[in-house]
Amino acid sequence: METPNIYDPNFVEQLFTDMSASYDRMNTVTSFGFSIRWRRQCAALLHLKPGMQVVDLMSGKGEVWPFILPAIGQTGKLTGVDFCAEMTRFALKRQEQFPQYRLQILIEDALASSVPDATADALISTFGLKTFNDEQLAQLAAETSRMLRPGGRFAFVEVSTPDHSLLRLPYFFYLRRVIPFLGKLFLGNPETYRMLGIYTEAFGDCRKVIPVFKKAGLAVEYTRFFGGCASAVFGVKG
Repeated sequence: METPNIYDPNFVEQLFTDMSASYDRMNTVTSFGFSIRWRRQCAALLHLKPGMQVVDLMSGKGEVWPFILPAIGQTGKLTGVDFCAEMTRFALKRQEQFPQYRLQILIEDALASSVPDATADALISTFGLKTFNDEQLAQLAAETSRMLRPGGRFAFVEVSTPDHSLLRLPYFFYLRRVIPFLGKLFLGNPETYRMLGIYTEAFGDCRKVIPVFKKAGLAVEYTRFFGGCASAVFGVKG
């Protein structure tokens, strides 16, 4: 059997289609609730204010929206972009929880969306970086720069490989063994969630994207959470 290209968009879309029903629940359970905290911390890096125009790339089921919409208020606008139709179907249901806010959902590729140039005051993405190879990350950085206004802020957070070996060894055991087991309990298929560990090991942490984002004209800072189990890049379009 031919080895699949795990960065092929069709492969990634099918993976998230398979995980869509249980994705947010699995995220919360397998991270012991830290995924919610990391999303909130990522949103805080944007310094959101009422009236801002915000883009949520690879928006999934809209898990980060509760940390964005109250901050930008009814005068702001949030645009979610995700190419997985099944994840977006769940996002549309979540949209019903926020009838008082301006919220648009686009079923489009984050690397080639219809979001107009230089219209976003802020751009966020949570836990999507690891599904891109180096060439795609360069495209993502260029798209981020294209969509942001001058002075606009961005923040990306990703599950990462801890630096310290005392934390890294049990962390990888958890990724390779425990999460697939939980995936089998939830979906009857351990291979689907095993892929998240494969992506995480290959990605490392967000430091790898710093030069890529700088090359796209973005001022970049780096931070990490909980001993490096998650990391983030954030900054400003110069």
